[in-house]
Amino acid sequence: MKGFYSLLGMVYLVTTSFYLSPDKKIYNSNHTSISKETKAESKLAIKSTESSSEELYNAILFETDHKLNFDVFAKALTGYNNLKKAGKLDENSHLLTVCDFSMSSNQKRLWVIDMNERKVVFNSLVAHGKNTGEEFAEKFSNTESSYQSSLGFYITDTTYEGGNGYSLKLLGMDKGFNDAALQRAVVMHGADYVSEEFAAAHKRIGRSWGCPAVPRNLAEPIINTIKGKNVLFIYYPDENYLSSSEWLKS
Repeated sequence: MKGFYSLLGMVYLVTTSFYLSPDKKIYNSNHTSISKETKAESKLAIKSTESSSEELYNAILFETDHKLNFDVFAKALTGYNNLKKAGKLDENSHLLTVCDFSMSSNQKRLWVIDMNERKVVFNSLVAHGKNTGEEFAEKFSNTESSYQSSLGFYITDTTYEGGNGYSLKLLGMDKGFNDAALQRAVVMHGADYVSEEFAAAHKRIGRSWGCPAVPRNLAEPIINTIKGKNVLFIYYPDENYLSSSEWLKS
């Protein structure tokens, strides 16, 4: 009799274990399904962002010979949107300034873009630091007295009259890359060496001590346009920066 009950117990255990296993299968199936859905939604969100960036880019009337690279624009736009979400910009902020330091300094590689009007307000020459490179930028630093430019996103601040004339303070927003800008006195200002005439005579425009210097005659109008909590993005294809900046994360 004891043997009979033992046999019944074994049968019960075996049948119960088979009965519970479908639940596990269902759980795993649902988990896999949710994971796939999350990935699909993420891909759709990225695709939608890329689509809206491209739509905005195509609506902006760039000059044919002075067109901002789309990938650079898309990165600048991502940072602009993230800074706005983080409350670093005013809600009505609509200006985006981009310096593409992957280009020759003899080219007009600074753009001030009105996002509301979808137009280029200024397209200008802009200098990099004397220790950043000759005609082309190569090295960047966040260190004082390095005389190098600093990569990343800046918020434009107040103006003042300094040794270089009318100037604009810049607040670096990328830790470790440009957040020492204020103490380094990295500002936007005008300079006589930022001109086509200087480039023709020296095969490159002049260089600053790390400031994004612009032509003397454009300094005041550009500064007055972008001052007061607007975005300035200094770009270079530096993988360390591009993978580290919190403002470039989708």
